[in-house]
Amino acid sequence: MKAHLHSYRLAPKKTNLIAGMVRGLPVRHAMDILERTPKKGAQAILGVLRSALANAVHNDRQHADDLFIRRLLVNQGSAYRRGVPMSRGRVRPIRKFTSHIEVVLGIASKTKEKVSKKTVSKQKSS
Repeated sequence: MKAHLHSYRLAPKKTNLIAGMVRGLPVRHAMDILERTPKKGAQAILGVLRSALANAVHNDRQHADDLFIRRLLVNQGSAYRRGVPMSRGRVRPIRKFTSHIEVVLGIASKTKEKVSKKTVSKQKSS
């Protein structure tokens, strides 16, 4: 129940900002957020998330509503080396970074939700 994208041409700093918005959320809710986010990184993460969801449904026979994002990891990939010409024949180096995106899905257990609701209701009554 995982998927990954290697060497996506967007800096990991920018991609990680979007990843922070959806970490730990249920898959359906995260997909709604990413579809409405007007950033390039959101479309990349949405694609990887859809791939992980398809893997979980097809390969592991999981129900899509029971899944949540267990781990969403954005690492730095290799950097393209470019240069800008300067005076006297010099070159100013520029590095264009890439991102590695990895999504791991988990199954939300309903027993944990029931237990947590019971403990919350007991705490409120005390």
